Amino acid sequence: MRRTKPLSPTPNAASSIIAPRTAADDIADRLREEILSGALAGGEIIRQDELAARYGVSRMPARDALRRLEAEALIQIHPTRGAVVAPFDPDAIREIYALRALLEGEALALSCPRLTENDLEQAETALARLEAERDPARIGALNSRFHLSLFAACGNLRLVDLIAREHAAAERYVRRLLTGLDHQDQSQAEHRAMLDACRRGDGDAAVATLRRHLEDGGRRLLAAVLEGDA
Repeated sequence: MRRTKPLSPTPNAASSIIAPRTAADDIADRLREEILSGALAGGEIIRQDELAARYGVSRMPARDALRRLEAEALIQIHPTRGAVVAPFDPDAIREIYALRALLEGEALALSCPRLTENDLEQAETALARLEAERDPARIGALNSRFHLSLFAACGNLRLVDLIAREHAAAERYVRRLLTGLDHQDQSQAEHRAMLDACRRGDGDAAVATLRRHLEDGGRRLLAAVLEGDA
């Protein structure tokens, strides 16, 4: 691994009610982005000693960062091999997309009749930005923002929180789907159809489009993984 300049000092906790960032936070964020972007490929070994040297820190924050990414299923820690970037997992794709279809379908059915003009404008803004975005690092976040904006009026914060967690788990797959598998045009057309149905107040059509959107995306990803293209 290349050596990176030491991390900047964290802010003084007394100056803010927000907990100060730690070296482990910064290392985890940087490694997460490298994994999500594909700079670190599935199966690549991440050595704790090299990671500590790269960021100019002791082994403890390097270890803590790796443990966090293990909890996010982005790396796997083996007793003998150490930390390894998790490969794309067909079972994870099936589980994430099935759960998203279930949770998001329910949220959209509840939300659609209650969406305000402001809610719809928020969704329109997110969609317009997503259509224009070319930076892979922003595409996943904007995709999530569009989806979540349509659930704003569902009245169930726990449900929205569960959906947000599944979006975080899916980001690696969403980036691959939208930037590497030539799926963005189809995805955007489906997003537009969902928003149009919501504007008409047609909840059934919106939910049907959403579920088809997730099923198609999940199938496309699964086929790519099984064929070795992801």
